[in-house]
Amino acid sequence: MSAPDDEVFEHLPAGTEMRRGGRERSMGFFEHLDEMRGTLIKSAIVFAIFAALIGYFMKEFNEVLLWPLHYVQAEKPTLVLELGTTTVMEGFNVVIQMCFLGGFILAAPFILFFVGQFVAPALTDHELRMVLPLVFMAGLLFLIGASFSFFLLVPSTIRVSIEINELLGYTLRWTPGSYYSLLTWLVLGVGAAFEFPLLIVLLVYMGVITTAFLRKYRRHAIVVIFIIAAVVTPTPDPVTQTLFAAPLYILFELAVFAGARVEKKRNERLRAP
Repeated sequence: MSAPDDEVFEHLPAGTEMRRGGRERSMGFFEHLDEMRGTLIKSAIVFAIFAALIGYFMKEFNEVLLWPLHYVQAEKPTLVLELGTTTVMEGFNVVIQMCFLGGFILAAPFILFFVGQFVAPALTDHELRMVLPLVFMAGLLFLIGASFSFFLLVPSTIRVSIEINELLGYTLRWTPGSYYSLLTWLVLGVGAAFEFPLLIVLLVYMGVITTAFLRKYRRHAIVVIFIIAAVVTPTPDPVTQTLFAAPLYILFELAVFAGARVEKKRNERLRAP
């Protein structure tokens, strides 16, 4: 009779790793470091390539990022609004921000792939079947949230801000730094906020919370969602906050539905002999 899995692992020679899926590979500590260094180097190269491309096509990239502002300006033909710098280094800081954040966002899928290659040998087949869909969904949800913010929330925020300034009789004198700070905060913040359904599903899978608990406290979840919307959206108007909170609530319900299926499969696996 063969020894249990745990006993097999205990009798492996030092420096040997075995996946419970049946594959075996020998790797020492310094080999791990060498693979990690390779992963970091590849990630840095991809980031540098995208950052350089953004720097080379800076004018075109800048026009893309200005789309929300131009879209609102097209709705108001009489509106006079031109971004202007107020400090010597502001334009330089904007360029650095574009290259760094833009390069990181564009390189993120490749970096995740490289990290996945690094950690994959340490995962079992079952863990791989769980991790790969989670990574894909994480990227997809972030992309959906960032697109939702860029095409809907940012124009709505700009529109409300312009209307408030016109109501109070203020002259619009916006700077590139303030505009891109707003853009960065909303796009990245909303993209990150759209990841919360995965956190819910993961907590359900780990048994930390149950779908019955989520359904019981659904009203409390709605309050939390509106609090998140109030924190992420820079304007206090209820229209923009509701525009953000609505898809978050839909994602919450989808997370409960997905969590119920994960919970069912987990319970069946635990009951299996």
